[in-house]
Amino acid sequence: MGSRTDLYRTITDRITAALESAGPWQRPWTIGGGTMMPANALTGRAYRGVNAVLLLAAAQTLGYGGRWATFRQWQQLGGAVRKGERASLVILWKPLNDGAEAAPADDAAEMDTAEPAPGRLVCRAYHVFAAEQVEGVAIDASALPDLAERIDAAERFVASTAADIRLGGDRAFYLPSGDFIQMPAPAAFTGTQTSTATEGYYATLLHELTHWTAHPSRCARDLSGRFGSEAYAMEELVAELGAAFLCGTLGITDTPRPDHAAYLGSWLGVLRRDARAIFTAAARAQQAADFLCGLQEPSAGR
Repeated sequence: MGSRTDLYRTITDRITAALESAGPWQRPWTIGGGTMMPANALTGRAYRGVNAVLLLAAAQTLGYGGRWATFRQWQQLGGAVRKGERASLVILWKPLNDGAEAAPADDAAEMDTAEPAPGRLVCRAYHVFAAEQVEGVAIDASALPDLAERIDAAERFVASTAADIRLGGDRAFYLPSGDFIQMPAPAAFTGTQTSTATEGYYATLLHELTHWTAHPSRCARDLSGRFGSEAYAMEELVAELGAAFLCGTLGITDTPRPDHAAYLGSWLGVLRRDARAIFTAAARAQQAADFLCGLQEPSAGR
């Protein structure tokens, strides 16, 4: 795959291409139809960070579901990748042990791409295939609870954060100076062809809750030092990705936000200039989602 810098650029170019092809009012990482986050078919572990973004975009573009594995992992499951199928790229940070890599190249169980802590780490590329590209193995995708149960789980998830959420008006936003979230009343939301009005409400609220995690008492997320005048747009990208991750966790359709198009040009500009920007945004979104999940009571969420 080449140097680490080449790998950053390869992944960034793939996400940039997905953003451009999706169109200004769409998103390549949307969770739709009650689907869940992409997960490894052999280990059951959910893909995280930029890997989740990559595989959500691939699934959206190609019409795949959420189960992926390497060529050898599919063999372990008794399947065979069909001839001519094209793999999707994911990456893995692994520690170095006495100058040697810690695991063989097909061991992709730990797909965690949060920005690594300082130390001797190596970034490796892996190629994975969706279940739809494989013959000879049936993946038992457990059925989601019905929508009423998922909405109830979303309500309990939100309540467990103890965030100050105020209803009223026609705008959704997080106000850092007051440390509260303002949301239109649920009745103000309308359904789409792919989601209910209630799902739209919770998808928007999860976006604002991701912003809420930026507070110094929570994740202390300040992107101004890294992105300068583009920090606000990048924070919106973090919130978009965080909402997608949380919608996937809860099985809620992630409805497009009207302000997506307003930021698209800024996101594309940053990604073209900075090959590591999407890694930072995805890592911060994953950190925010993990923080919110960590606030949950044992029975909240899934």
